[in-house]
Amino acid sequence: MNKYFITGIGTDVGKTVVSAIVTEALEADYWKPVQAGELQHTDTHSVMDLISNSKSRAHDHSYALKTPMSPHAAAEIDKIHINIDTIIEPETANHLVIEGAGGLLVPLNQKDTIIDLIKKDYKVILVSRHYLGSINHTLLSINELRRRGLEIAGVIFNGDEHPSTENIIKDIGKVEVLGRINEEPVLNKSVIRSYANLFKSRLETI
Repeated sequence: MNKYFITGIGTDVGKTVVSAIVTEALEADYWKPVQAGELQHTDTHSVMDLISNSKSRAHDHSYALKTPMSPHAAAEIDKIHINIDTIIEPETANHLVIEGAGGLLVPLNQKDTIIDLIKKDYKVILVSRHYLGSINHTLLSINELRRRGLEIAGVIFNGDEHPSTENIIKDIGKVEVLGRINEEPVLNKSVIRSYANLFKSRLETI
């Protein structure tokens, strides 16, 4: 069984939507190790609300922080210290989708960042969204993943098509483009299922 780490080039680029699509496509389990804020409706709630299959299981957070801030700052407000040694991957016989928080270098404490949660056997899916500066942020993320010797399964673009941006990221970054998610007027189970069917064969080959 494979493990997929969903990360983004920043905050609010679409990691949770991509996580739901990958979870649905592979009928995988889902795990968000660190949740900061929105504890009444977490990313885990969002993913499980968007998928249709009955096989996927959600695993508990290692840390559930009250404030929607960088994890290290949210943890300080909660008067706790995030220790990555206590962030233990859940046991499952199923595929596992793991969603990060923010971008790769979002701090968890004074030393560790999100990228330190990514293990060598994880297949990393990088979510990119177009905005001024997104090429730089995407290529920096790709370079840092490679510097750490981590496997980049590919990039998923979220938002309206921008061929010039996407082509330059593909050419300079030398990455596979797994697909795109368009600007959808609504996101529900039906939309997620449609994208899951579209992505399924590609995901099964990475």
